[in-house]
Amino acid sequence: MYLLEERGLTQATVVNNAGFINQFLSARFRKGQLSLSQLHAPDVTSFVRHQAHKLSPGRAQLLVTALRSFLRYLLHQGKIKTDLAVCVPTVARWSFSMLPKFLPACSVEKVLARSDRRSAIGRRDYAILLLLARLGLRACEVVALNLEDIDWENARISIRAKGGRWNQLPLPRDVGKALALYLRHGRPSCACRRVFIRDRAPRRQFAGSQSICTVVRGALDRAGVESARKGAHLFRHSLATSMIRQGASLDEIGELLCHRSPHTTAIYAKVDLPALRLLALPWPGGIR
Repeated sequence: MYLLEERGLTQATVVNNAGFINQFLSARFRKGQLSLSQLHAPDVTSFVRHQAHKLSPGRAQLLVTALRSFLRYLLHQGKIKTDLAVCVPTVARWSFSMLPKFLPACSVEKVLARSDRRSAIGRRDYAILLLLARLGLRACEVVALNLEDIDWENARISIRAKGGRWNQLPLPRDVGKALALYLRHGRPSCACRRVFIRDRAPRRQFAGSQSICTVVRGALDRAGVESARKGAHLFRHSLATSMIRQGASLDEIGELLCHRSPHTTAIYAKVDLPALRLLALPWPGGIR
């Protein structure tokens, strides 16, 4: 409740943070009873040192952020006497050091074409995949989508973006058709207002972003598409990469992806190879 009400974090962030904290506490108190007052600086640094190298730079940063937040909370509540948050090591993540992982447009279409739309679950998953592939939605935005967020008359969809912001995006024809098919012939009857509902009882909304990533992994496997990344963000990166290669500007991409800062969108300039070739300086001495 503290993270949701006091910190104003999203449900997806809370779920991620809880997972990291459970790992930390399980590693520290594996052989004994939980005693927060027994936490010390070496426990913190050792956990980060052993876990960070197993994760991507982004996930490692989420881990240390969650750990700092948890330790500050313990200090605030009087559970510990020392500010252990200052002991959490920093994880380096250099700006623009990596290319965004993406699928070629043909692979995206292959994944969509191989989706089974004959079953209720298949129609649900196909609608989810289209939201990811056509609008570049984040997994948490798909999970948080409510029935009233879809404006059928004006073909628009309202999205709860990061930071509690609301954004309106156009609803493409194929996405709207897939959503309507799922709502009419796939979505279970229940009191929950979320668009996407679990296929097993109890009938309720998805627990978090990981559920959407599971849909993506299953779709990639069925289509036989290999990828170094298999999360929901893969389609977001693929959409942005496809747009820039078709001539879209970084501003247009940032507007569609609801980026708050142009700096976030700038990474996609790295995949625009024709434009980068024009900026490249000749190698001293010429070709040898």
